[in-house]
Amino acid sequence: MRQALHTLDAPTPGAGLTDITPGVAAWVEAQGMSEGLLTVFCRHTSASLVIQGAEADMKADLEAFFVRLAPEGDGLYIHLTDGPDDMPAHIRAALTQTQVAVPVVGGRLALGTGQAIYVFEHRRAPQRRQALLHLIGE
Repeated sequence: MRQALHTLDAPTPGAGLTDITPGVAAWVEAQGMSEGLLTVFCRHTSASLVIQGAEADMKADLEAFFVRLAPEGDGLYIHLTDGPDDMPAHIRAALTQTQVAVPVVGGRLALGTGQAIYVFEHRRAPQRRQALLHLIGE
């Protein structure tokens, strides 16, 4: 059994889904492990990770749903230290995931048809996010 660890820079253009699959897949393939389990961990409290499809309308609907679920607005939240979009971002991140696990089969991510790994940015402004990749396998 081997382990490998890597920090993937994942800058986001602002709120929404940013596909990090190409960078994750390239790193996994470079490790030379035929079978294993990859854990991807988001190192932030106002962004999260999701595995979803790539259809533009699906992504738009998902993003819009979370805006409705945790809206910005005066008088809605006590925590305003980091701006009006910060507390809604924390709520959205709490309702999604900080980590995802993906099997590695044949040296590649075993994602299903159309699946991709996304950083789900919950803040309006561009951010410099990081995802920690941990692969264990042989």
